Amino acid sequence: MDAENTAQSLGQLRDHMATGLIGHELLIERLLIGLLTGGHLLIEGAPGLAKTRAVKWLADAVDGGFSRIQCTPDLLPADLTGTPVFRPQSGDFEFVPGPVFHNLVLVDEINRAPPKVQSALLEAMAENQVTSGNETHALPDPFLVVATQNPIEHEGTFPLPEAQLDRFLMHVVLGLPNAETERRILDLVEAEGQGANVSPVRLALADVRAARQAAMSVHLSSPLRDYIVRLVTATRSDPFASDIDHPVSPRGSLALAAASKARAWLEGRDHALPEDVQTVAPDALAHRVVMTWRATADGRTARALIADVLDAVEPL
Repeated sequence: MDAENTAQSLGQLRDHMATGLIGHELLIERLLIGLLTGGHLLIEGAPGLAKTRAVKWLADAVDGGFSRIQCTPDLLPADLTGTPVFRPQSGDFEFVPGPVFHNLVLVDEINRAPPKVQSALLEAMAENQVTSGNETHALPDPFLVVATQNPIEHEGTFPLPEAQLDRFLMHVVLGLPNAETERRILDLVEAEGQGANVSPVRLALADVRAARQAAMSVHLSSPLRDYIVRLVTATRSDPFASDIDHPVSPRGSLALAAASKARAWLEGRDHALPEDVQTVAPDALAHRVVMTWRATADGRTARALIADVLDAVEPL
């Protein structure tokens, strides 16, 4: 499948997912951006907002391996990565891959996993590999982790460290739907025959790799690169630096550029625009900012700060 047909197929997939994920157009776009960039996603929202459903619909359209890991406090790293198993017949140990050895991995309620499990996942996300004993095992290509967490029930959870948050391309925060959207959701569930999810397209892994190459070849002009750098470095200087303990690192610039190019490609353009940068910036940058305790006590949030940065920094 060539790039043009792949783009058309992704457009059909986007429309199909929108019919079953009412009110989640932004989440659908972010999932496709993650697929196109190979960047991992963290989705945060209250229970019942179709976070898991959205990832499963995407997995149904991609012709690759899919696994779901339900995190609990007693989860072990080997439950995620796999473990060497002794084979009496040969007298040797054989590595048995865990659920992370799939193309699309859904990690549900990641903040319920203990720190050792989070660290094991960090290596997989950062380096596309798993180390077990003295052996290192490569993960499949493409490889995408989508993690979810709830903003409630913090008892018995392990907040993600800043180093691991920085490994996510984007942090998507979902809100509750309004009355009109909720009625449409209810109508969808009540309608006959709407329960089946039959994707109109089936993307082979080769198609996904071709789409990634096409999306990353989108032109990012020199003034737009300057704009991205000015947005990121604004978090390191006044008047914003006084509210920030740790500003956005260079990884934030790379993530913002990649996400902007992927969005432009999804919109059918071969070049990125300032609106692409502005649209993805809150999800690409906010989770990379660590606010000071005083700013947090005053009710300031990282997302509000990024919104102020976008207002203060002129595009071109």
